[in-house]
Amino acid sequence: MDTCGVGCVALGEAGPVGNMTVVDSPGQEVLNQLGVKVPSETTSVEASIEMSLPTPLPGFEDSPDMRRLPPEQESLSRLEQQDLSSEMSKVSNPRASKPARKRGSRTRKGPKRPQQRKAPSAPLVPGLLDQSNPLSTPMPKKRSQKSKGDLLLLKLSKGLDQPESPPSKRPPEDFETPSGERPRRRAAQVALVYLQELAEELSSTLPAPVTCPKSPKASSPTRLKKTQQQAACHGGEENATAQDEDFVLQVEAEDGGESEAPSEALSDPEPAVPRSTPRGSTSGKQKPHFRGVAPNGLPNYIMAPVWKCLHLTKDLREQKHSLWEFAEWIPLAWKWHLLSELEAAPYLPQEEKSPLFSVQREGLSEDGTLYRINRFSSVTAHPERWDVSFFTGGPLWALDWCPVPEGSAASQYVALFSSPDMNETHPLSQLHSGPGLLQLWGLGTLQPESCSGNRAHFVYGIACDHGCIWDLKFCPSGAWELPGTLRKAPLLPRLGLLALACSDGKVLLFSLPHPEALLAQQPPDVMKPAIYKVQCVATLQVGSMQASDPSECGQCLSLAWMPTRPHHHLAAGYYNGMVVFWNLPTNSPLLRIRLSDGSLKLYPFQCFLAHDQAVRTLQWCKVNSHFLVSAGSDRKIKFWDLRRPYEPINSIKRFLSTELAWLLPYNGVTVAQDNCYASYGLCGIHYIDAGYLGFKAYFTAPRKGTVWSLSGSDWLGTIAAGDISGELIAAILPDMASNPVNVKRPAERRFPIYKADLVPYQDNPEGQDLSSASSGIPDPPKARTYAETVNHHYLLFQDTDLGSFHNLLHREPMLRMQEGEGHSQLCLDRLQLEAIHKVRFSPNLDSYGWLVSGGQSGLVRIHFVRGLTSPLGHRMQLESQAHFSAMFQPSSPTKGPGFPLASHRLLSNP
Repeated sequence: MDTCGVGCVALGEAGPVGNMTVVDSPGQEVLNQLGVKVPSETTSVEASIEMSLPTPLPGFEDSPDMRRLPPEQESLSRLEQQDLSSEMSKVSNPRASKPARKRGSRTRKGPKRPQQRKAPSAPLVPGLLDQSNPLSTPMPKKRSQKSKGDLLLLKLSKGLDQPESPPSKRPPEDFETPSGERPRRRAAQVALVYLQELAEELSSTLPAPVTCPKSPKASSPTRLKKTQQQAACHGGEENATAQDEDFVLQVEAEDGGESEAPSEALSDPEPAVPRSTPRGSTSGKQKPHFRGVAPNGLPNYIMAPVWKCLHLTKDLREQKHSLWEFAEWIPLAWKWHLLSELEAAPYLPQEEKSPLFSVQREGLSEDGTLYRINRFSSVTAHPERWDVSFFTGGPLWALDWCPVPEGSAASQYVALFSSPDMNETHPLSQLHSGPGLLQLWGLGTLQPESCSGNRAHFVYGIACDHGCIWDLKFCPSGAWELPGTLRKAPLLPRLGLLALACSDGKVLLFSLPHPEALLAQQPPDVMKPAIYKVQCVATLQVGSMQASDPSECGQCLSLAWMPTRPHHHLAAGYYNGMVVFWNLPTNSPLLRIRLSDGSLKLYPFQCFLAHDQAVRTLQWCKVNSHFLVSAGSDRKIKFWDLRRPYEPINSIKRFLSTELAWLLPYNGVTVAQDNCYASYGLCGIHYIDAGYLGFKAYFTAPRKGTVWSLSGSDWLGTIAAGDISGELIAAILPDMASNPVNVKRPAERRFPIYKADLVPYQDNPEGQDLSSASSGIPDPPKARTYAETVNHHYLLFQDTDLGSFHNLLHREPMLRMQEGEGHSQLCLDRLQLEAIHKVRFSPNLDSYGWLVSGGQSGLVRIHFVRGLTSPLGHRMQLESQAHFSAMFQPSSPTKGPGFPLASHRLLSNP
């Protein structure tokens, strides 16, 4: 370590007081030979050290064991002495050699200080000091500072007799102060080194960035623009200003990684980060630049998080998902009782025909055909866009996809619940029971080669007497098995485990069989569609064996199944603000009761009051099952650590939240909200950090009306939302591991999927021109019931071309969406027939680009966001299919929708 001064004190290795050593210092004889008089206050190095040391130990004061100079160095010529004297005369008045400062130039603020306060040595810390010689100089009585003459003399003497010190462990930077020049700003250098180490430590905990187009490599650190401008303005100080360049540390990329080009936006020198700076902020290491345009037309910096999410989701599912769980809950054929037409009538939705609707697709010439389809029937998929529409018979309030293993290439299914009556209403504060129908629909394999002629099929229905079903959730993994699995009768191969949140306060758990196996048990002449009365495998209820009154908590409004294996816990949110947890495979006699019909009744093992009002939605963290987030009608969003549920980790009071999505790679949730409490211009979709990183909320998309539903795709890093105005949009989230304040042009990240409008028509709807929606014909009287609405209106669906996003900002659907975000009008005193209540992205890799949505009209639509799929996702699908085939080797591949044509019939279309 290079040192300047008479001596350098170093800490010893042991001892109660601490041993100290000092490097060789010039003796008095050398000073006398040089003819220099040194004051007593400056003869010791301790005068320049800003720390207190103990009194020198006896026997070490003025040790005579001093090294003498070599003979060749002792014989200094008189010429050298004269040169030294001339240098001392120059240094005695340091301001005389400086050029006069120009009038009008900037000066440093603050009180005037001497030019140099400290010797330009490295900071005195343990491990960086020399420990070669014993302590030989006494302690100073007070602080003082050395002049330039003293420093020059000590530097000369150091060069004559001091041995070379061991190399320092600090970065290779010049800490010396050249004679006659300004000292370097070592504090700024040390601060920048600390900031860069801190940024590297934080970035190491985050997921590695996805491979992207490489940015130009930076071969050397660039000069900052601010320094160049100052040098240009102060011509007389060019040499001094050039020495004040900020330090930029060159770090080699690990494992041959690409270097990052510095950004022009970060040209100003960075100040020291205050303690209040949130964790994860980009303060030292620059992010790679994603330049260029992806094949789908979106910029690479928008698509980069999508590609990263594909890798992260694939890797985490291999770790957190299971192949087989709940082996004791296998469907039994004798528990599925097929209802006759008369018995099934009370459970069926009342509307037998859908309202009139028409579809306009961007870029295609449509003839404006109006469709009206029967209950439980569908329209064939469009040959180019592959969108499908089917009618459930009532307003849709619950929807979920059936999970299948990656690579199975099996048929996809969705379970949903529609209210029996289009005008049905009942208060949430009271328990409600009544007949209802749980519907299971088959969508086919949703593979590109089979989508052109695909249509949705009503597979079977389950009759329930528990009122409205507000939420339903499938077991995330381990509940699906191959349709051709051979089981001994009366066992049936299992499709999945489904939990229902009912308005009578109960949670029902069903074990669903594969449609092929179930329909094969029935005669071919039975009534279609097939409606079954089923005995559930378990009933989950609040309370305990001594006090089991479901009316205490009210209706069950939300469910969340633990996403990590073994998926043993199920959470539910109730009207009174309680969050309840059940342990499904428990054997405790206090929590598990076997009923006379063979089913189970389970009581919760944990519950706590999470909100002051109803719990509207729950989401579990998909990486660590200890963490949960809840949103309630008290306008609060709370993050919980279930190991200490007596207090939330973070509580945020915002607008009235309707639904939220916790995507896999990010430490926050995306929240949809009602517009009743929203401030002007802030209603819409927000991303809220959980509190660890300390980021501000990111405004994902503005909306004018209430956003009823929100769904996120872990595979795409994208959220989709449907609102009361009938518009379904999607937004690609940026990389939320960094501060979203730096996200530029968020409007480029969202796009519409379709827009539903309620269009009035005259007496002859079939002959009505679709252009009447934009004409000046006044609207008929506002209808408050379904019958009045369909008599005067029809639905117009305007679909966006989702195959490509080229020139997206200038296309008609995008301009229409932006116009609606700015100044759209809502009419809330009529039936919102076009409203979208539920949206769900497919969680399966085989259909990761598909989206299902439905609402008040009872029409459910399926769309394929083809533009967000990539060759990387297709390669993952092929690899998963090869891996799945190697593991299970099914005897015969599944064809079409997964069941024979003879065992299933569709209702005729009009």
